[in-house]
Amino acid sequence: MYDVAIIGAGLGGLQCACILAKEGYNVVVLEKNHQLGGSLQVFSRDKTVFDTGVHYLGGLSEGQNLHQYFKYFGILDDLKFRKMDMEGFDRIHFGDGDEYYYHAQTYELFIERLVSQFPKERAAIETYCRQVQKICNRFPLYNLDITEPDYYEDEMLLWNAHDYIATLTEDVMLRNVLAGTNALYAGVKEYTPFYIHALVVNTYIESSYRLIDGGSQIAKYLAKKIHSYGGEIRKRAEVVRAHVSGGEIKSLELRTGERIEAKRFISNAHPRTTLEMVGPEHFKKAYRNRIWSLENTISSFTLHMSFKENSFPYLDYNIYHFDQKDVWDGVNYSEKTWPGCYMLSCPANSKTPDYADGLSVMAYMRYEEMEPWIDSYNTIARPEGRNESYEEFKERKSEIFLDSIERSVFPGIRDKIVGVYASTPLTFRDYIGSPDGNMYGILKDHHSFLKTFINPKTKVPNLYLTGQNLNVHGILGVTVSSLITCFEFVDRDKLMKDVMSA
Repeated sequence: MYDVAIIGAGLGGLQCACILAKEGYNVVVLEKNHQLGGSLQVFSRDKTVFDTGVHYLGGLSEGQNLHQYFKYFGILDDLKFRKMDMEGFDRIHFGDGDEYYYHAQTYELFIERLVSQFPKERAAIETYCRQVQKICNRFPLYNLDITEPDYYEDEMLLWNAHDYIATLTEDVMLRNVLAGTNALYAGVKEYTPFYIHALVVNTYIESSYRLIDGGSQIAKYLAKKIHSYGGEIRKRAEVVRAHVSGGEIKSLELRTGERIEAKRFISNAHPRTTLEMVGPEHFKKAYRNRIWSLENTISSFTLHMSFKENSFPYLDYNIYHFDQKDVWDGVNYSEKTWPGCYMLSCPANSKTPDYADGLSVMAYMRYEEMEPWIDSYNTIARPEGRNESYEEFKERKSEIFLDSIERSVFPGIRDKIVGVYASTPLTFRDYIGSPDGNMYGILKDHHSFLKTFINPKTKVPNLYLTGQNLNVHGILGVTVSSLITCFEFVDRDKLMKDVMSA
């Protein structure tokens, strides 16, 4: 019998396993797929490595939050990463024009770069930066602070991102530029809180990096650490149900019929998936209703292009393109207006640093568009496949997508392409394990801050949750959530002191 069995080898599951194994717990991680890492997974086409979810990282410079957390996990020195353009790591683009608006690294450069493009708006830009940093200070663990947070009477946490940014300036273009990277959290005008915007953009402004040859190296080195502490990781071990007796989980049943017994259990799966796995009847009606009422963020359609050798210069920045002027309208696309907006990112490779061997372009796509194939499934671990109409759908959407990219951002890009590969919401559902292929888990709502904050403790006494659905998504957000989950097993002050002294 294990001390702890963890469902899912996404970043949250691996980090919890690493922490607990290091603390002496006998841990096993159960992963349904062949590859570890969840959104850290990569795939290779035409000798080009593509990331599925993590295109860049923030906070990795000396003294910054993710840098220190990765030092604690013992993986920082093993990671290969490359810093992005200091003057404009993210660039915002509208329509078919030639002008790009720059987001720079460090707050000093961020302010000066935007002031050069909006010379009358220094006060608004400086106020924006102060408030982003101020609201980030409301989250102690984000800042490597062991202070217990008090969220209950903090009105800043109820601010709406769109509405607050609109109060800063009458310049509509500046408003859109400040919110121009909202694809990082699938922002919705009516719901997204400003604290989500702030926590996400702050870490990239502080420093921005790409992982060379893919983000899967994070999962790889965490797995090595888990094994070095005596932990176990099992691939192609899909949990289909939990067996409950006396109000507690006694074992997990795998698709093969094997049962895994443990004293305590952590689920890195979506809370809704976890309830279905355990059995809704084991949770109070109010909790069930709350979980089922939570809306998820939208999913995406991603185009991955491999290039002819030395044909496309490496871009040390991302491009966020919008056909329309309102950056918040992207989630409301129609068949006629799709893709409408998208994010372009060059994978960093070690073979030819001056040239890109590929490009990934991500656009929003609703899960409802997958209705004809919703009952199909296709992964390396379960290669059941989909029908011809699905492939025709991907080809049609890919051509529309390429037309838009050529028209608005990179004319003639088709001449440089060797291969084009598309992923849909079904791809993300099957490989990442999100119920509807959503990008960033549960949609946060500024109207009710606490409703969308999920406690790692559940009403099943030996079941805990972790991952992007608890607090904030992203590498840093999930890292913080992993620590919060492990506070139920390890003394909070001790664990944070270990992090700080790493």
